[in-house]
Amino acid sequence: MQLLIVDDHPLFRDALASAIRLAYPDAILHEADGIASACAVLAANRGIDLTLLDLSMQGVAGFDGLVTVRTRFPRVPILIVSGHEDPRIMREALQHGAAGYVPKAVDKATLTRAISDVLSGALAIPPELAQAGSAPSQQAGRGKAPLAERVARLTPQQLRVLMMIRQGKLNKQIAHELQVGDSTVKAHVSEILRKLEVISRTQIVIETALLDFEQIHNTHPG
Repeated sequence: MQLLIVDDHPLFRDALASAIRLAYPDAILHEADGIASACAVLAANRGIDLTLLDLSMQGVAGFDGLVTVRTRFPRVPILIVSGHEDPRIMREALQHGAAGYVPKAVDKATLTRAISDVLSGALAIPPELAQAGSAPSQQAGRGKAPLAERVARLTPQQLRVLMMIRQGKLNKQIAHELQVGDSTVKAHVSEILRKLEVISRTQIVIETALLDFEQIHNTHPG
């Protein structure tokens, strides 16, 4: 497993790396002190499974860093590790494509759990965000588009992955059937969660239970 830590404070990068090594002693860790260097590392190491990104770095305004990395490397999920604890910022980060959000003040167990969640293809939602009733899925529940419309946002490949998730197949089984890498499947699952506005594979199965997938599959554009 390969992870990239992106933060402009060397001491925090060291602390984060130490915490990760305790949970994943065999992990290969890469580091970057900014968005440009992060993109260079990602371009040179296509096997990176997860990027841990700080929002507040020198020369980065708002969510520009997140959007830049997300746009250039869409297959690599991003876990935000930030000092910002405002639920509004957390929610916006998730809506901008982050696969999870962890405040820097959390303990090692919470960080490890968030990394595990994102690596498995789920979203890592901070407890305070869920308790505030402002997680993406809860927000969407108050103004969520019809399910068929949300499913129509999926690409043909994402739709195939969705059908396999509904069949109870694991990421490795899906990767084998589609002849792609595990990281590609994880990226597809993250995008499916985001586009369907849900936070878990279980919710995917529940929400899509009434859809006629064969009809959608046959009429899907592309």
